[in-house]
Amino acid sequence: MRLLPPKPFYYEGGERAVLLLHSFTSNPNDMKKLGRYLQQNQYSCYAPTLSGHGLPAEELLNYGPTDWWQDVLDGYQLLKDKGFEHIAVVGLSLGGVLALKTAQELQINGVVTLSVPMDKEAALLKERILYYAKRYKQLEGKDDKQIASEMAELDHLPFESLTDFEQLINRTRDHLTSIVSPVCVMYGELDDPSYMTSAEKIFQSVTSDQKTINGFANSKHLMTLGKDMNAVNQDILAFLNELSW
Repeated sequence: MRLLPPKPFYYEGGERAVLLLHSFTSNPNDMKKLGRYLQQNQYSCYAPTLSGHGLPAEELLNYGPTDWWQDVLDGYQLLKDKGFEHIAVVGLSLGGVLALKTAQELQINGVVTLSVPMDKEAALLKERILYYAKRYKQLEGKDDKQIASEMAELDHLPFESLTDFEQLINRTRDHLTSIVSPVCVMYGELDDPSYMTSAEKIFQSVTSDQKTINGFANSKHLMTLGKDMNAVNQDILAFLNELSW
């Protein structure tokens, strides 16, 4: 069974625009409920598909941070071309790293980060890729023998893009003090403890006058679809409503 790659989405809701960035090995579907919620509250939202995501792991490995950053720039420009003068960015995990990079390099109204790593080695990213690859092959309906064979082949492919990803995280972390836009930092208390440490690092390092940090007791990594989803959505909306538009 061939899986259809997920598509970007644009929800038109009002004169304020939000760029939504999904996590590593995931896709825009994880941001849809948040996007609909923001649309219902007069925000227009665009969520690009980061290059390679939603495809087999073998194809995802052909892409890296340079491609993903271009996707962000293209998404930002798409909103500009639609006439939006002010744009906020919300990012989950990898999307949150890219959201922080937008705050460092582009004109944005504010940034929300969820479950963002500020210290992640390529070896751990490889584990994530391998998990994703096996799950994808299972969804394709392949049998255990074929999956084992393909996983063995996958392990011999080059993983340079993951080293580049690790370097993206490090560079973004090293320039947090350059961020002056309002920042809202969120993490799940049921997630790996490193994400709480990263959240505190972001909160302490940015030089924004307007910044908040909040942990959610019932949330794991995928905060936009977890048990605290409604509270997360409400907090994001409250933060956006307080920005200068």
